Parts: sequence; C-alpha cells; structure tokens
Amino acid sequence: MDWVQALVLGIVQGVTEFLPISSTAHLRVVPELLGWNDPGAEFSAVIQLGTLGAVMLYFWQDVLQLSRAALESIWKREPLGTPKSRMAWGIAAGTVPIVVLGLSFKDFIKMEARELWVIGIALIVLAVFLYLAERRSPRNRQIGQLSFLQIQWIGLTQALALIPGCSRSGSTIMGGLMVGLNREAAARFSFLLSLPVIFGSGLYELKELMEIGISTDGYFNLIVGILASFVVGYLSIELLLRFLRRHGTFVFVIYRIVLGTGILLFLV
Repeated sequence: MDWVQALVLGIVQGVTEFLPISSTAHLRVVPELLGWNDPGAEFSAVIQLGTLGAVMLYFWQDVLQLSRAALESIWKREPLGTPKSRMAWGIAAGTVPIVVLGLSFKDFIKMEARELWVIGIALIVLAVFLYLAERRSPRNRQIGQLSFLQIQWIGLTQALALIPGCSRSGSTIMGGLMVGLNREAAARFSFLLSLPVIFGSGLYELKELMEIGISTDGYFNLIVGILASFVVGYLSIELLLRFLRRHGTFVFVIYRIVLGTGILLFLV
C-alpha cells in the first residue's frame, strides 16, 4: 500500500464511518473495485482512530460532561444518581457485548466474515431492519430520557457491527429508533456510544500491527489514513446530523440494498 491508497481509504473511512452504510464494507469493496489488495481488518481498525478524534472534537462538551458525571458518581457512590452519570455508566456497560464477542470471534471476523458475499447479505438484511425501525418508531424521545436498560439494548445492537456490512452506526441508530429516540438523537447517541469501541479496537489492532512489524512507510501510511479520516469524519458528522433533522434514513436503506445486491450479482 502506498500513501495515495492510504489517503483514499482514509477518506472512505471518514465518509462511511458515521453514515449507516458500513465503513468496513466500503473499505473492503473499494480496494476490490480499484484492483488493490484488501487493507485488512487491522488497517481498517487503526484508521478509525481518526474518526475517534472527530467524534471527540465534535462532541467535546458531551464527553467532558459525561466524564465529570462518572467521576462525581464514584465520589458520591451513586453511579446511577443523575441522568448524565446513568448515561456514562450505561455507555461503559453497553460496550461490553461488542468487546466480548469481538475478542471471542476475532479470527472469524478478520477472515471468513470479510468475504464479499457476507458483506452483501449483511448490507441488505440490516437495511430491512433499519427500514422497519424507522417506520415503527414513535421518534419522540431525547437521549436524556433513556433508561439504563434501553442503553444496554442499543449497546447490544452495536455488536452487530462485528459483521462487516452491518454498520456500527446503522445498527445503533436502528437500536435507538427502536426505543423511541428521534433520528438526530439516535445518531448523536450512536456517536457517543462509539467512543470506547473505536478507541479500544484501534489501539488493540495498532498493537497487533506493531508486534508483526511495520515499516517506516507503513507508519506514514497509517498517519495519512488517520488524518484523512479525522478531517472527513468531522464533516460527515455535521452533514449527517443536519440531514436527519429534516429527512429519514430511507435513502441509506435504498443505498444499502443497491450496494448489497450489486456485490452479490458481481459474485455470480
């Protein structure tokens, strides 16, 4: 991989990480279309650190408030005493399913699950569930109204993102809609819930790459990919939130079905 490929893949990561269309699927499909080698699950996870930075910068006030609430709840020994502390600890607990399943099936996720037919089917199946969640949700709740158990439900849906093609943002926005969040609130909570997952997986895969051995060019390519995903990811957050204030997720449902069908037809 050269720096141009790393730049392109960083841009792809930044655009698709927060849209409910699966960044992993696009990081697998785009190189295939351009005749490049699969960058691998490790590279895909590490350049997510750029989108992690984008989320933390965009939602820095929320991150600060949640961190402060969590620390104060420890001091007062009341972890669920306030809405903010309940959300902070709910996000921490909601991260457990994807961590446990990710570590348990990491080899399968890195190899067999990255097959194009798996990605194609996952794109279509989650599109159907996202459509149903959009149609059936009352969409009348805000993030602060979530109960601890509802946060755990959204955290559980996040584990679907371990299947390439499902989309972490797609599955959690779907989960948020299912418990009655409005579209923008579902997206905002999806971004906040992503923080520990992206941070943990990015550092874990970076450690894996360093143990295997990375050349100087390899480090440079990673930096290019991370910076590109950071800049583009920040813009993508703003664009998605603006879009969801006025529109539904139907356009993403259609895109997922078209892309998934196209992948499956390509394999025939």
